[in-house]
Amino acid sequence: MKPIITGKSTELWGQFFNFKSPQIRTFHLTWLAFFLCFFGWFGLAPMMPVITKELSLTDKQVAFILTASVSMTVLGRIIIGWVCDRIGPRITYSALLVFGALPVGLVGLSSSYEALLVSRLAIGLIGASFVVTQYHTSVMFAPNIVGTANATSAGWGNLGAGTANLLVPIVFAALIAKPLGVSEFMSWKLTMIIPAVGMFIMGFIYYFFTQDYPEGNLKDLKKLKDPLKESLDKDRQKASFWSAVKDYRVCALFLIYGACFGLELTINGFAVVYFTGSFQLDLTTAGFLAFLFGSMNLFARTLGGVYGDRFGIKWGLKGRVAFLGAVLLLEGISLIVFSQMNAIVLVVSSMMVFSIFVKMAQGATYSIVPFINKKAMGTVAGIVGAGGNMGAVVAGLIFAYYTKSEYSTVFMILGIAVAVISGLALTVRFSEKAEKEAHANIQLGLAKVQAEA
Repeated sequence: MKPIITGKSTELWGQFFNFKSPQIRTFHLTWLAFFLCFFGWFGLAPMMPVITKELSLTDKQVAFILTASVSMTVLGRIIIGWVCDRIGPRITYSALLVFGALPVGLVGLSSSYEALLVSRLAIGLIGASFVVTQYHTSVMFAPNIVGTANATSAGWGNLGAGTANLLVPIVFAALIAKPLGVSEFMSWKLTMIIPAVGMFIMGFIYYFFTQDYPEGNLKDLKKLKDPLKESLDKDRQKASFWSAVKDYRVCALFLIYGACFGLELTINGFAVVYFTGSFQLDLTTAGFLAFLFGSMNLFARTLGGVYGDRFGIKWGLKGRVAFLGAVLLLEGISLIVFSQMNAIVLVVSSMMVFSIFVKMAQGATYSIVPFINKKAMGTVAGIVGAGGNMGAVVAGLIFAYYTKSEYSTVFMILGIAVAVISGLALTVRFSEKAEKEAHANIQLGLAKVQAEA
């Protein structure tokens, strides 16, 4: 098959501020949209100690609520990937942002455990934004840089969770302090309006300032008679959900992503509860430590994508897979070490090391995803992304059957599970034809970069 780059960008950093480029403009808007979604998705997590007191929740109910926030995303990510293949990422993301803002802004109306549980389930749907983010950057960037673009857009978007852990307690404290003097009952409800408004506005910005593909919007492409565009459009329309489901590599990456992103979601949800319960820290300090964990997204996930691309350039697709397996194993080992730390300084230090590896593993995973099934890229991205949430659901259910004083044991169990799952990377293989095609496209992209230098 003749290698095709079409209008995909072969550069990211060299064109970083070229907002006239639809590829670069899309890159920036995807991570900003994802950031807002993550802020709204996890904005309630640092408020759980306050909400627990207000609604008289048990430890098990808290665990179920935190798990509910990620469980609905499993279904949402699978569906949204299929939708992207059918109607394009621009309309998909815009609709998700606008309609997803509603449950985020209205969660404050919850006055019972059952109502809050349902609200968290509804909010969980915005976690599907990750799939659109990865789909949109995958179709905008060439093979030589796609891992880096995917990892960076997702990593910077994931910062929304860490930022929520930092800013929400601060906003909460400001509201209850003089001269405002708002009650705790009202303060946590008001804080959630902020990300809801941001998401709603971003929905319209995304619609008017991005396009589906480098060649244009999907609706317009269908009207064109150019053979190349017809071929690309035909491939996208042939996307088969079941062909992706039956691919053993997709199943392996589903489990692998559950072992990395699933663990990040778990820490995002349980960090404040863990630090306040096991180390008696105040809400603001615990929120700051949770922010430190999330702040590694600023560069760590990008590193996973960068090195995924570099291993791919030097050793092909099998190089990308080998790097993923190695970093996932290091993630499992570092989580085991974290679980055994008792002094707060050692706990934070080991958490930061674990944070780097867990985010690098995520970036490495999505440096592989664009090469699995190009005719069903959205579906593959959705299924693999859903694996991350399934991992968080499983981890959350384990937490539900342990008390706060036993959380270190849960972290140990999860660390061992991650180390074992890292072996699945060895099962992700590509045909010789796929290796040659990827190599040809990468060389084409690198040649284009050199020619433009």
